[in-house]
Amino acid sequence: MLEPMRHLALFFILSSPIAFAQQLSSEQVFNRAFEAQQRGDYVTAIRDYQRLLKTHPEMGAAHANLGAALAHTGRLDEAIAEYNYALPMADDKDAIRFNIGLAYYKKGDLADAAHVFEDLRTRRPRDPQLAILLGDSDVKLGNAAEAVNVLQPLEAENASNGDFEYALGEAEIASGERRPGAERLGKLAAATQSADAYLLAGSAFMDVNEFELARADLDAALKLNPRLPRIYGLTALAHDKTGDQTGAEPLFREALKQNPDDFEANLYLGAILYKRRAIEEARPFLDKALQLKPQDAMARYESGMWESTAGKYDEAAKELEAVVKENPDWLEPHLELATVYYRLHRPEGGAKERATVAQLTAQQQLKGPGKQ
Repeated sequence: MLEPMRHLALFFILSSPIAFAQQLSSEQVFNRAFEAQQRGDYVTAIRDYQRLLKTHPEMGAAHANLGAALAHTGRLDEAIAEYNYALPMADDKDAIRFNIGLAYYKKGDLADAAHVFEDLRTRRPRDPQLAILLGDSDVKLGNAAEAVNVLQPLEAENASNGDFEYALGEAEIASGERRPGAERLGKLAAATQSADAYLLAGSAFMDVNEFELARADLDAALKLNPRLPRIYGLTALAHDKTGDQTGAEPLFREALKQNPDDFEANLYLGAILYKRRAIEEARPFLDKALQLKPQDAMARYESGMWESTAGKYDEAAKELEAVVKENPDWLEPHLELATVYYRLHRPEGGAKERATVAQLTAQQQLKGPGKQ
């Protein structure tokens, strides 16, 4: 009989297997598999562990280490099966359970991963790695508020843990606490020069209309990694929102090289072009934006503005009338529509729109800055 395995110390999927004394023939096979696994030769390690387990299926360490080798090669379902074989035989069952949870996480089965991590947290409530993995799983499952509840109690003792700070900042943003999350990620990005953290912080600042802060973070993200998803479009939009149309234009053009169906890049580039009277060049971009989102109010407004700039006042009036009908409290379309009516020699309509503009302006002044 083989002596039972007394110690098993696995740490994540990438952990090193533990060799142990066996009878000579099984020890040789196990050690050969162990050595192959140590040097990264997972094909050989898997073959030798599987060969050993055909004659010695009771060897929990071989099952566990086979699971780790399989996980390294992306065979996660097989890895989970091997971990489950090892579980009843392991002294440290939570180490095996952690690897099971991590394998579920790696394969995208986040509900099962979260279930495993939540169970482990009942015994390891201060473990930051568990909190990070559970928090990230919750965010991806749409339970961002739960993720914040998991992570915030551990914040003080993990302030220097970059992975922890990223997970908490991401959870805060996803739960609606955008500004605190953006500030947290901005600090992390500055300390670590993380392009991903800069991107997420900048995107969150855009959501709360903090365009100068967004522009600084997005510029930094673009400089560090110009291959980030949507980085050109977001950075261009931040430049546009801060009045830098000259800087925004080439960024929008680059965004459209990467994705011709980028709605915002088409819309805002078209707007930049017609405002500088590049009328014919602007039209295809605005048409594309309307094609992508035909009911979008901003796209219809910019189209109406193009028609007004191009002197097509009848078409502009129809487009802007539709926009103000659906968005009666939006000031700018009323303002432009008043101008169009006067150019069409429709003074009654112009006067009515000016009265609406005055009313909306007074209402906004009563609300105060930032409360529109």
